[in-house]
Amino acid sequence: MLNDLVRYYEILATDENSTVPKEGYGTANVSFSLNIDDNGNLINISSCKVPAGKKMVARPMTVPEPVKGRTNKILPDFLFGNSSYVLGVDNKGKRDRSRDCYKAFKEHNISILRNVNCKEAKAVIKFLEKWDPEKAFDNPLIKENLDEILKGAIFIFRYYGKEDIHNVPEIQEAWMEYKSKLSPNPIRQCLVTGKPAPIAVLHPDIKGIYKGQSMGNKLVSYNDTAYESYNSTKEKKQGLNGPVSEYAAFAYGTALNSLLSNERNKIILGDTTVVFWAESTSKVYPDMFSLLLDCSPLYENEKKIIRSTEAEKAIKAVLESISRGKKTDVVEVYKKAVDENIKFYVLGMSPNAARITVRFYLKDIFGSFAEKIEQHYEDMSIQKQYDNEFDSVPLWRILSETVSKKSDDKTVSAYLLTSLMRAILLGGNYPVSLYQTILQRIHAEQDINYYKASIIKAYLLRKSRKAKNDMYKEVLTLALNDNTNNRAYLLGRLFAVFEMVQKDVNPNIKSTIRDKYFTSACTTPAATFPTLLSLVQHHISKSDYGVYYDKIIGEIMDKLNIENDPFPKRLSLDDQGIFYLGFYHQRNKFYKG
Repeated sequence: MLNDLVRYYEILATDENSTVPKEGYGTANVSFSLNIDDNGNLINISSCKVPAGKKMVARPMTVPEPVKGRTNKILPDFLFGNSSYVLGVDNKGKRDRSRDCYKAFKEHNISILRNVNCKEAKAVIKFLEKWDPEKAFDNPLIKENLDEILKGAIFIFRYYGKEDIHNVPEIQEAWMEYKSKLSPNPIRQCLVTGKPAPIAVLHPDIKGIYKGQSMGNKLVSYNDTAYESYNSTKEKKQGLNGPVSEYAAFAYGTALNSLLSNERNKIILGDTTVVFWAESTSKVYPDMFSLLLDCSPLYENEKKIIRSTEAEKAIKAVLESISRGKKTDVVEVYKKAVDENIKFYVLGMSPNAARITVRFYLKDIFGSFAEKIEQHYEDMSIQKQYDNEFDSVPLWRILSETVSKKSDDKTVSAYLLTSLMRAILLGGNYPVSLYQTILQRIHAEQDINYYKASIIKAYLLRKSRKAKNDMYKEVLTLALNDNTNNRAYLLGRLFAVFEMVQKDVNPNIKSTIRDKYFTSACTTPAATFPTLLSLVQHHISKSDYGVYYDKIIGEIMDKLNIENDPFPKRLSLDDQGIFYLGFYHQRNKFYKG
C-alpha cells in the first residue's frame, strides 16, 4: 500500500499542473494571511478561505513541511502556524504558554531567514522583532477577526497582501538548506523503495479522515514498546522498527493527504473514509468510480462537485441501460473516455484514537472494478415502488437500510461495510449479515420497500449463482412472475392480495393485517394463514371487486395445493426473503399494473 501511494505521489509530482508539494513541503488548511509591509507592520489580515457547499472553509495550501510529533511540546513551524505561535495569543487562557510559543516561533524563523537577502525575509524579521503579544488584543485588526483567530486558525505571511512569503525562491532555498542539515537519522534500507536512505523516525500526520483528530492521525506509528520488535534496542525504536525512508514517508503522506483533501477522490460511508485513485492525473477515473458507487449526484439539480463531462455521460449510459434490463457493452462505453487497463486502487480507513485503521485495500485494473460494480447494479435491479426512487441504488442507501429510521444512532457496522465493499468490488457473495439485518428491519418495520427488496433479490441471486443452483432463478426477477410455483413466493403474493382486499373494503383503515401478521405469516405460515383465509373471505363478501380478488386467490391456492401439501410450519431465511419478494412484486402489480 505504501509503495502504491509513493508511486502515486511521483505521478502527481511530474504533472506540471499538479499542486502537490515537493519534498520538504506539506499541506496545511490555512484560514488567514498576515499582510505585512517593508517595515514589518501588520497592514491587514485577509481571508484565505474557499467555499465548500454553503459554508467557507480553510484552504489547503502548500507550506514548508509541518513539524511532526508536537503533541504538547512547543515546536514551531516555518512561516505559518496558529495564533499561539504566530501572534502569541490563544483562547485557552494559557498566556505563558502562548508567549513561549511565540518566542520559539520568532527564534526559529529568524534563524532561518537571517542570512536571506530579500525584502520579504527582512520584512518578516522586522515583524517578529517588533510584534508584542502583550499588546495583540489592542490591535484593531486582531479585534476585528478575534473570534476566528482564537479558534485555532492557521496563518501564513504575505508581502503587501500579494505574494505568499514562503514561496519566494530565496526563502525556499534557505528552507531546503536548513532541512538538509536536520536529518540525524540513521541510514537503513527502505522497505518501500529498497534503497539505503535516512529512515523516518516519525511518520506524517494524515488529515481529513472522517471523525479523525483535527491534528491528524497516524497511518504508521510505534510509540510504545508493545508495538516494537521483541527485545528491541535503540536502533529499532519508533519508526526504525519498520524502516521507511524519510522520502517514502513524505511521499505516501503527501499523496494520501492530497487524496483526502480532494472531494472527487473520496466518499464517506458510515465511519469509513474511502479514497481511490488511478495511476494517472486524469480526473475522469475518480469521477467515474465515485459516480458508480454513488450515482445520486447525477440526479441533483445543484451539484456539490463538478464532475468531468466524459464521466457523467459514460455512467449515465451504463446505469440507464441496466435500469432497462439490458446488458451493457462495458468496453464500448468506457474506451471512449478511459483506458480500462489502467491500475486502480481503493482504500478504506477509519480513525482509531490517534491512529488509522485500514478497513480494506483493494487494487485491480479500472475496467475490472467497473464491471464488478455494474454486475452489482444488475443484481440489485428490481421494479421500483415509486417513480422518484433511484433507478440504481447507491451504496450509502444500502447501508442506511440496515439501521432503524427511529434510532438516534445511525452507526453502520464497520464489518458489514467492509464485507459489502469486498462483495461489490470483487464480485463475491454479499455478506450474510447484510441479508439477516434487512430481514430483521422488515420484521421490525412490518413493511418492505424498494431498497430492501433490491438487497434481498441481489443477495439470493448472487448466492444461487455462486452455488451454481438455479432453484431461485424464476422468483428473482425484475417484476412479478405469476407462473412460478415457488411456495414461499406464492405465500408472499397471497398475503399481498389479502391486504389489498382489506384496503379495498376499508379505504381509510389505519392498521392492516400487515401490521399484525406480516412477520408471523412469513416465519410460521401454518400458524397464520388459516386465520388470514377466514378474514379474507369476510372482506371479499363486502368488496365490489370480490370476484376479481377471489379469482387471484384461487389461482394462487391452486398452485399451493394445500390439500396435498399443507402450509409449511416454518420458512428458512432464504424462503423468508422470497416471501417478501412475492409480497413486494404482487403489491407493485396492483399499484403499477
